[in-house]
Amino acid sequence: MVVERFSQNLINSGIFRVYIAIGFFATIIFFTFNTELFSPLQMLFGAILVTVVLKGFSNLMLSFIVNNFSLDEKRAAFDNKYNEDKISLLLNQLITKDMSENQVNNDDETNQEQIQETKNEDVAS
Repeated sequence: MVVERFSQNLINSGIFRVYIAIGFFATIIFFTFNTELFSPLQMLFGAILVTVVLKGFSNLMLSFIVNNFSLDEKRAAFDNKYNEDKISLLLNQLITKDMSENQVNNDDETNQEQIQETKNEDVAS
């Protein structure tokens, strides 16, 4: 998914189209300056051939870029974020559990103190 999105963004950026267009226009300029050496049919086939070859080179470059695209760093970053989130969740659960236990203990101590005070008042009366 990440590689597909990366390659699609690379294709949509238009860098390969610009590369092919520059090559095509450079070929046309070359044939224009050398018109006395080439016939019109040779110029036409030459421009088409150069454009096809440049398109092949651009596809080859794209495949090398996608092939060398490393997912290890993305995977490590994702694992790190996942582990951080999981640790935070566990710590929050632990704090909540500890707070609820402390509240129960405090309530028990308060109830015991009230019972003790009631007994002391009953004894004093």
